[in-house]
Amino acid sequence: MKAAVYYENGSPDVLKYEDVPDPTCHPKGVIIRVLAVSIEGGDTLNRWRGPLVTRPHIVGYQASGEIVEVGAEVTHLKVGQKVATVDGFGSHAELRPVPARNCWPIPDGFDPKYAAVIPVAFGTAHDCLFEFGRLKAGETVLVQAGASGVGLAAIQLAKRAGARVLATASSDARLEKLKAYGLDHGINYTKEAVPEAVMKITDKKGVNLVVDSVGGPTLQGSILSLGYRGRVSMVGQAGREPMVVDVGSLMGGNRSLSGVFLGAEIATDRAHDMIQTLIDEAAKGEFKVVIDKEFPLSEAAAAHAYIESRQAVGRVLLIP
Repeated sequence: MKAAVYYENGSPDVLKYEDVPDPTCHPKGVIIRVLAVSIEGGDTLNRWRGPLVTRPHIVGYQASGEIVEVGAEVTHLKVGQKVATVDGFGSHAELRPVPARNCWPIPDGFDPKYAAVIPVAFGTAHDCLFEFGRLKAGETVLVQAGASGVGLAAIQLAKRAGARVLATASSDARLEKLKAYGLDHGINYTKEAVPEAVMKITDKKGVNLVVDSVGGPTLQGSILSLGYRGRVSMVGQAGREPMVVDVGSLMGGNRSLSGVFLGAEIATDRAHDMIQTLIDEAAKGEFKVVIDKEFPLSEAAAAHAYIESRQAVGRVLLIP
């Protein structure tokens, strides 16, 4: 099979398009013919500095596809079924082995390209907002990096839950696009300091919850944007800068900071059922899955470079 691989960590140009051996099927797993790869922020971080579990290494958490082989111990999935999948690596390829537990059936008529985007981005956003963020109707949410996959998911899910939604982005043009998905107030972080803008928008009350997938120095700004008893759901380090946080700044307003990692619970019944519900709701049109751009698998390096240029609004896909 063909795959996008690399032999060393580094910038997008370490990715090569090569022939590699076809995968073998684990008794408790399946093999899918990949239809669409949703490139996650964690994929670019892993390419940059993550471990090379295999050599050459095939990066990638998330892909949708059609099952072409089923393990001997798998009874609830079948050949020909279309599924969304998540695993630690291996998405950037024509074929992908994945544990059966990490598969979610795609409803008939729902485009697998859209299903490919949902488990990580929408599952993470849902956990940030509800499982750990304890969001209630009528509260105000700030979504850092609102044009990202997690950001767009969080905006839509928060709005649907009855929240007032603020979000940040790097340009007025990107913020304008977010209004179609439920954004109430946009903050261009290249033009104004986020905490000051938040306090102006909220009449100095601050927000009840921040979803922060950027980390680094942005995380301190998230804390300073909170109101009394406000919460931050910190989910990743897309900014790649060191985490420097004054935890003492949480105390004055009885604020809290929670780290969120969907991968730690993705095999639980709770998370598995939550993701399946999100896929089913998307298939019914209850929210929109936003795809910014598609690249052929052979141009994985260009796709990673495009993501890192911070131009995208929504997810970038690879199509084998």
